[in-house]
This record gives sequence, C-alpha cells and structure tokens, in this order.
Amino acid sequence: MNPYVLSMIISSLGLGTTLTFLSSHWLLAWMGLEINTLAIMPLMAKQHHPRAVEATTKYFLTQATAAALILFATTTNAWLTGEWSIDNLSHPAAMTLTTIAIALKIGLAPVHFWLPEVLQGLNLTTGLILSTWQKLAPMALIIQIAPNTDQLVLTALGVLSTLVGGWGGLNQTQLRKILAYSSIAHLGWMIIILQYAPHLTTLTLTIYILMTSTMFMALSYSSATKMSTLTLKWTKNPTLLTVTALSLLSLGGLPPLTGFMPKWLILQELAKQDIPLTATIMAMSALLSLFFYLRLCYAMILTIAPNTNNAQTPWRLQNFHPTLPLSTLTILTALMLPITPSILALMF
Repeated sequence: MNPYVLSMIISSLGLGTTLTFLSSHWLLAWMGLEINTLAIMPLMAKQHHPRAVEATTKYFLTQATAAALILFATTTNAWLTGEWSIDNLSHPAAMTLTTIAIALKIGLAPVHFWLPEVLQGLNLTTGLILSTWQKLAPMALIIQIAPNTDQLVLTALGVLSTLVGGWGGLNQTQLRKILAYSSIAHLGWMIIILQYAPHLTTLTLTIYILMTSTMFMALSYSSATKMSTLTLKWTKNPTLLTVTALSLLSLGGLPPLTGFMPKWLILQELAKQDIPLTATIMAMSALLSLFFYLRLCYAMILTIAPNTNNAQTPWRLQNFHPTLPLSTLTILTALMLPITPSILALMF
C-alpha cells in the first residue's frame, strides 16, 4: 500500500476515535464512529482475496446497521426529550436500542455473529486493529450511557457474552476465530461490571488490549493462523513459543499472570454487590475459555504434528520484525499482577 495512503488511513482511524472521545453531542459521536468504520475498510480489503472482500462487506453492513440504529435511537430521544447530549439519553426505548446498537458494533452476544467470520478473513495486523483500537470509541460511549441503562440489559449482555465466548471457542482450530471468541468473552466481563464499578471496565479493557496485542504480534511474527502451525513452533523458535504460551495463559486469567487481575477484581466487586449467582456464572464461564487456551498450549508444547505441515515455513526466511514492542508487551502481559494495589490506587 502507498505510504501516503496508509498514513491517511491511520490518521483517519485516530481522528474518528478522538472525535468520539471528545464529543458530548450524539451527532459528533456518530460521525466519529463512521470515520472509524470507513478508515479501516481499505486495510481489510487490501489483500485482494475473496475472503478479505467478503469480510469487508460483512463488516460494512454490520457497522452501517449499528450506526443507523444509533442515529435512529438518539434522534428519537432528541425528539421526545429535546436533548442531544450523550449524558442525557433518558428515554427507556432509545436507551435500550442504543445499547443494543453499540453491542452490535463491538460484537457482544447475542449480536456477535459477524465478529468471528470477519476476523477470520483478515490478516493478523488488521485483525489486531479490529480487536483493539476499534473497540475504544464504542466502549467510551457505552461507559457514558451506562448510569442510565437498564441493569437487566447490561447483565444479560455480559453473562451471555461470557458464555457464548467460552462455548464458541471450544471446537475451533483457526487462531483468529479463537481470538474472536476470546474478545466476545472479555467484552462480557467488561459489560457485567459497568454499572457497579466503571473503573474496573476501563482496567479490564486496558489489560485486554495489552494481552491481545501481545498475542497477535506473536502469531504475526511466526505467521501462524491455525493450530497445526503452532505444533511445529517449539523446535524452530522456542522463545516465541514461550511468549505465545504466556499470552494464552494470561488471556485465560490464570494466576500469577496479569490476566488474573481483572477477573479477580470483578468477581470481588460482584460479591460485594450481593449478586453471587452472577459471579458464579461468570467464574464458570471463565473455565470454558481457559479450556481452549490450555488446549492451544497443549498443542504447542506437548504434541508434535503427525505429518508434514504444508503451511508457510517462516523460520527458513530472514525475519526483520522489531522485537522491542513484543518484549515490552510480554512483560506487561505476564508480570503486572503484583502491582495491582498501585494500579487501583491510581485509578481511584
């Protein structure tokens, strides 16, 4: 891709997210979301492959539907209440419709069906942007409207997302689909705690972005897109194998890695709010997700592929990837749990 075009696309991605962050008017927030959607589409379709074009089309139709719902709901609210401010979305019907539209934008269950299919059609770099940066603007909106949202709607979205994210990834062999279901499950953890402790939602989103960035970068460095490719990695690049395994276990929330921190704090807060049933369901759904992360680790570390792998063999080629970003992210992904009290002190 032409570097001038690429710089324009990256600038537009930053502009769309920043515009949504800074807006207090629904029309400005909607324009930021639309700029974000239009900016990432050339990156998604640049492979000139039918699967990439299909993923781009699915993404465009889904995001356009969500944007139309947001515009319809906020216009209805302005018509009924005379307010365009994001903080004053007070009409119950408009509030519920807006919440569902934002859930469709970020891929929360039960409107999650587009996310695994779209992510499967992208390369790992664009998939990283879709899984991390594209979540920021909709999450900023849903955090702002959460105080007025029906608690039952948020709880249903959160519990269903963690269950679907756990069940959906069990039988997958494609790594990008596994990371898509991982995204759905983590979004469920963020939504379930949103009304009780919004700072924990922000913390969970930040840690999720760190862990997912580490995972995508590790897979990109080894050009791995399916489980069978990972089974040959331990003889070729054991350091990268260790990084990938640590990232997977941290995504699963296994102590003493960083990913345990948000799950621990969220379960503690749910217990404080006297909703032990919800906390129990969330903890049990985390075991589903942990199963397919451990399955990947088992495939990488304890098995050898029974036949010749026909995938690309990147270890025979010269690799010029910079190692500083991945090493920094790996440290953050694995070693932040001991500084949990300091992080909480900074957030309050």
